[in-house]
Amino acid sequence: MKLAEAPLDQVVVPRPRPRPGHPQHLCRDKGFDYPETDQAAQARGYVTHTARKRHRGEPPPPRTARHPARRWVLERTNSWHNRFRKLRIRYEKHASNYLGLVQLACALIVCRLCLFLG
Repeated sequence: MKLAEAPLDQVVVPRPRPRPGHPQHLCRDKGFDYPETDQAAQARGYVTHTARKRHRGEPPPPRTARHPARRWVLERTNSWHNRFRKLRIRYEKHASNYLGLVQLACALIVCRLCLFLG
């Protein structure tokens, strides 16, 4: 929670400016379910979609109050990266070596997708 604001300020890819009628969405998991992180994201122009924490014995929200699943792209990509044993636990001493392995894994993933879809 305390480090949630830094990634919002250090986005590598420039995000589009929020336009009326087309807001910029930010999908988050339950770990970001705090009022401070909500305020930080909204101050930067994001519409937040956060899975809410439930307390024991509390009934689930009705289906009409739930947001549609939007995080599957990120979760799927993380799952693809976890299939490479060399990336699962970082043994590399130098960050540049680890970055090279991540880039190689991404290239293999794209190559496999092209072969599968092609």
